[in-house]
Amino acid sequence: MKALLGQVTDLDLRLLRVFRAVVDCGGFAAAELELNIGRSTISRHIKDLEARLGLRLCRRGRGGFALTAEGTQIYQSTLRVLGAISELRSDVHSLHQRLTGSLQLALFDKTATNPDARIAAAIGTLRERAPDVAIEIRVLPMNEIERGVIDGDFHVGVIPTHRRSDACSYHPLFDERMFLYCGAGHPLFAACGKRSKRPPTVRQVCALPFAGLGFHSHNMERGHDFGLQRMATAFDQEGVATLVLSGAFLGFLPDHYAARFVEEEQMRAVLPEHFRYDCGFEAILRQESQRSRLAQTFLDLLLEAHTN
Repeated sequence: MKALLGQVTDLDLRLLRVFRAVVDCGGFAAAELELNIGRSTISRHIKDLEARLGLRLCRRGRGGFALTAEGTQIYQSTLRVLGAISELRSDVHSLHQRLTGSLQLALFDKTATNPDARIAAAIGTLRERAPDVAIEIRVLPMNEIERGVIDGDFHVGVIPTHRRSDACSYHPLFDERMFLYCGAGHPLFAACGKRSKRPPTVRQVCALPFAGLGFHSHNMERGHDFGLQRMATAFDQEGVATLVLSGAFLGFLPDHYAARFVEEEQMRAVLPEHFRYDCGFEAILRQESQRSRLAQTFLDLLLEAHTN
C-alpha cells in the first residue's frame, strides 16, 4: 500500500478501474463484457494490482469470486479515489464552460446614443452566459484607453479608428457620422436654419473660432484639413458640446449625440453637405500570444453583435 500512496500512476488507476468492474460485476467472467477484454487479461490485471499493493484482494476458484477483508477495504477506497477523479474532471469541465472574474472595459464617450453601436447588446449576452463575471466600464479619452489596454489595465477598449500600434490588435465594429455644429447664440445660427436664404460660405465658417479635441484623432485631423481655426480645446465630446452650446465656438459632434440639441433648437449643423466626415470605431486588445478567455469571449460577442 505504501507504493500506491507514494505515487499513483496512470497504470494504477487503470488497474483500480478493472478491480472495481470485477467487484461490481461479481466476478471475472461477468466483467468480460463490461470491460471488453478477455478473462485472462482481467486476471493478469488483478494479479498486477495485488502485487502493486502487496495485498491479496480476492479469492477465485470453484467456490466462486469473493473479496478478502483487505479487498473489501481497498474496494471502498477505490470507489472514493475514482469518484474524486470523476468529480475533478467534472469541475474542470465546468470551469472551462463558466467564466469568472472581472471584465475591465474602456469606452470612448457618447457611444451609447449611436444606434449602430451594439456594445450594450454584447454586454447583455455576456451577462446571460457568464453571470459570475463582474463588469467595470470606464469612459476615457482615446489615448488613455490605448495606454490602459497596452498596460493591461483594460481587457478591451472601444475607440475611434486612427493610427495603430503594434502592441494592440484592432477589430472594426461600427461607424458614426460627424457634423459641424453651432449653438443658438452663435452668429451663424440664423443663417444655418432650414428657411435661411443666405447660408454662410465655407470661407466665413473657417474664419470663426473652432473647438476641437486635444488629442490625435479624426477630429484633430479633419479640423485641420477643413482649415478651421482652433481657439478652444476639449478632451471629450461632452466638452465640445459645452463649448458649442456657449454660442462662441463651432465644433464637430456625432449626429446621434447632437440630435437632441438640434431638436430642441439649441444647435444647428453648419453647411452639413461640406463640413462632415465619417468615423469608424473598433475594439482594441493587447497583442499577446495567449489572450485571457474572458477577453476573447467578450471580443467574440462584440463582433457577433455588430455583425448581426
